[in-house]
Amino acid sequence: MTIDSVQYARRWKTLGVLSLSLFIIGLDNTILNVALPTLQDEFDASPSKLQWMVDSYLLVFAGLLLVFGTLGDRFGRKLALHAGVSIFGLASLGAVVADSANEVIAVRAAMGVGAALIMPATLSIIANVFSGEERGKAIAIWAALAAVGIGLGPLAGGLLLEWFGWSSVFLVNVPVAAVALLLGIRYVPESRDPRPGSFDLLGAALSAAGFSILVYAIIEAPERGWTSGLVLGSLAVSVALLGFFLWWEGRIKDPMLNLGFFRSARFSVGTASVSVAFFALLGGIFALTQYLQFAHGYSAIKAGAVMSPIALGLMMGAGSSSKAVHRLGTARVVAAGLTGLALLLALTTFWERSTGALALAAWFFGLALAMGWVMAPATEAVIGAVPAAKSGVASATNTVARMVSGALGVAVIGSLVSSLYSNDVEGSLGALPPQAQAVAEDSIGGANAIATQLPPEAASGLLAATGDAFTQAMSFGLLLAAAFAATAAVIVLRFLPAREHTAIEAETSTSTVHPLADPREAA
Repeated sequence: MTIDSVQYARRWKTLGVLSLSLFIIGLDNTILNVALPTLQDEFDASPSKLQWMVDSYLLVFAGLLLVFGTLGDRFGRKLALHAGVSIFGLASLGAVVADSANEVIAVRAAMGVGAALIMPATLSIIANVFSGEERGKAIAIWAALAAVGIGLGPLAGGLLLEWFGWSSVFLVNVPVAAVALLLGIRYVPESRDPRPGSFDLLGAALSAAGFSILVYAIIEAPERGWTSGLVLGSLAVSVALLGFFLWWEGRIKDPMLNLGFFRSARFSVGTASVSVAFFALLGGIFALTQYLQFAHGYSAIKAGAVMSPIALGLMMGAGSSSKAVHRLGTARVVAAGLTGLALLLALTTFWERSTGALALAAWFFGLALAMGWVMAPATEAVIGAVPAAKSGVASATNTVARMVSGALGVAVIGSLVSSLYSNDVEGSLGALPPQAQAVAEDSIGGANAIATQLPPEAASGLLAATGDAFTQAMSFGLLLAAAFAATAAVIVLRFLPAREHTAIEAETSTSTVHPLADPREAA
């Protein structure tokens, strides 16, 4: 049996290792959200610091994705994967010595470096190990198993915070990373672009700087204001850098990002649909965790339990999407997922501060089910639209778009909810001392902190008023996300091809043989 045939026989074990590697990224995204109230109390962190704990990871992740995706294609995807898993695990250990909000932010940024290596490597390895219908099934399984981390994050975070200190939500990544690294050494094959061309150093620098500054502006906008000089200046610089990047990529012989990819509707529309879904998901979860713990009054563990159906919903959604695509086509499945996402987000307008746990759990399950019908088939459309040799940079392009969208979702929805909440409660908390009133009006977390210092009757009145105000503000913010999802559904139906036939794929299918195809098929 040749090396190729051995790798082919191990392809499903390879998929398992890749999914485990991505599991820790998904787990970390949602486990931290549950820990935000605890971190706020631990470090007396401002709302801006809390948002940076979430977004420092996204900033580094988005800034380095294209560069690391290209380097993985050039020097080896297995090498990139192992480096990423190692960095992610070691950075998580940094939580042991972090004793300030700024140090937690630094730990998260270092974890973003590891994640930027892991994410494009996993998808590009799948693209090089699987082909045809198997690739669609593999990506669906990859998305489903990786989604377990996203769904279990809130419950795992609640349990860890109940039994251990806040650092446990970081340290849980370490054993998972160690197992993924050891299994990856045996089961993940090495692959790289056989003709990478010269390295586009200027393109790498422009993309990293442009996307980092763009995400920085998005993060700072809620705190400083969208019209502040820093935010407008950063946005202008990022647009200039990314514009120059695109101009440069269209000019040189060996670009880091082949702009021809975007001529494929499956690539461009697939990327856009996943981006809109992540705008809604990450922005929504940032607000929803505060709703559950501050407005609803749930403990961290109960909030995690209410959100835990996300895991089952994402697994069932992503797992069933492959069969649905086979029957209905990619466009209808992705559009159905986006429509379901829009309807469920809009349903939050009927929520109250005391909405029942069963109704909330059912809502989280439905939201995740809809997300599964978007994530897996749209991602498969993007990866399938480019040659396998360029799958790393294609995966990175898709991921950087959704990470920027996720950061934008946290910033826009978070900023909108915060502003609406402050406007609603302003002037209605006159019974509080001026300093306490200012804290309660600034955030619902601050209002909860003030309530602990008041007599029971006064505390109950404060929590009711601020909880109702936050619930209404959150519903309006999620209604905005629903509008984006509904618009994206229409665009997908109009422009995304139902089946996988693009000019890029047709060109490569006649000139290359899949590197790990079954030798018997090749014969």
